[in-house]
Amino acid sequence: MAREGDRGASGGAEDDPPIFNAENLQSNIKSIHYSRTFLSIIGGVIAGIWGFTGLTGFIFYFLVMAAASFGLAAKAKFSICTYFDSWNRIFLDGIFGGLMSFVLFWTYPLTTFW
Repeated sequence: MAREGDRGASGGAEDDPPIFNAENLQSNIKSIHYSRTFLSIIGGVIAGIWGFTGLTGFIFYFLVMAAASFGLAAKAKFSICTYFDSWNRIFLDGIFGGLMSFVLFWTYPLTTFW
């Protein structure tokens, strides 16, 4: 096994791009997608029960997604490049993907309880 500092076939160039296992990277990306979808649903229910309307609900959604991004980065021990190919995977991917789920679960409790 090659350790850090070992010279490989490339002559030990320091500028070599990191090597990722494709299956592990895909699994990590799926985990982000599932957690964002789940938090979108839970956040939508909470926003509906609390009675957020209009822009306040959307601000709450982006706060939930920011908390999710921070939580995922903390889970990775803030060493994002170890688990993902880019920091955009944690902070930006899937933010708008859960928006429709949020709106669906936001409006249902809002119309039911109010």
